[in-house]
Amino acid sequence: MTKAGPLVTPENLDTFDASTSDLVYDKSKSSPLRIAKDILAGTSGGIAQVLVGQPFDTTKVRLQTSKSGTTLLDVVRSLVKNEGPLAFYKGTLTPLVGVGVCVSVQFGVNEAMKRFFHNKNHGLPLSLPQYYVCGMTGGLVNSFLSSPIEHVRIRLQTQKSTGASREFKGPIDCIKKLVKQRSLMRGLPVMMLRAGHGLGCYFLVYEVMIQHELKKKGILRSDLPAWKLCSFGAIAGTVLWISIYPLDVIKSVIQTDKLHNPVFKNSMIKVAKNLYIKEGAGAFFKGFVPTLLRASPANAATFVTFEFALRLMD
Repeated sequence: MTKAGPLVTPENLDTFDASTSDLVYDKSKSSPLRIAKDILAGTSGGIAQVLVGQPFDTTKVRLQTSKSGTTLLDVVRSLVKNEGPLAFYKGTLTPLVGVGVCVSVQFGVNEAMKRFFHNKNHGLPLSLPQYYVCGMTGGLVNSFLSSPIEHVRIRLQTQKSTGASREFKGPIDCIKKLVKQRSLMRGLPVMMLRAGHGLGCYFLVYEVMIQHELKKKGILRSDLPAWKLCSFGAIAGTVLWISIYPLDVIKSVIQTDKLHNPVFKNSMIKVAKNLYIKEGAGAFFKGFVPTLLRASPANAATFVTFEFALRLMD
């Protein structure tokens, strides 16, 4: 049973801040140990995210990159019939390692920026724009890692051939071939835009809900029950994808373009025009349903794992 925190009173209400309200976390001070704990907790959250969300993500990518009118059920049936149930976890090794690192960077940078603004504000709570900037910074920094990782994953997820006829024999072979074609970082510009804005919204929504709950209940962050952390994470993940989904479709098209003589290269405008001319506005929302179905459980798992990993380490 957790120890109850101090009640919020009229005297301390204005300075009660969710990002620094629990002495167990000691988030107002930067130190190598504090940073290491943030990164390790973020890694744990990233691994949980992949394990829960990969089947949904594979389905989403197949829908986004389909050349004809394919439905969610068509994709699921085709995967099970032609490639087996394990096909939903195609390309999992790369994100299992990579997303763990990426999420650790997202959370680590976000926490560091929160401490920066907390000190800049002389201990006063962060404003909404500051929360957004914290998440956006994490997204921009993380793009340089997540762009090549997602490129490898999406190549493996969309590969339908098996055995000796496969173009990519696995993650290492895929990386080698992408490097040889100087294409590993393809999709970086759209990834920076997607991750910057998306994670700005993501962390803003989550932290605002945390802060509201702590002020309302007058408790410490470590007193929040798992189900509430899951709920906040699920809502934040849903808002994230609603805010950036068309950009994600464009990224998927860019990263599945031909390796030799690509049609679009890194041009977001070319992809957007091509999609609109061929399929209309609906093209920018292909795969939206499995993405939203994935968003809730995957991000609930991410945040609750992150928060409980911190509690275990502190």
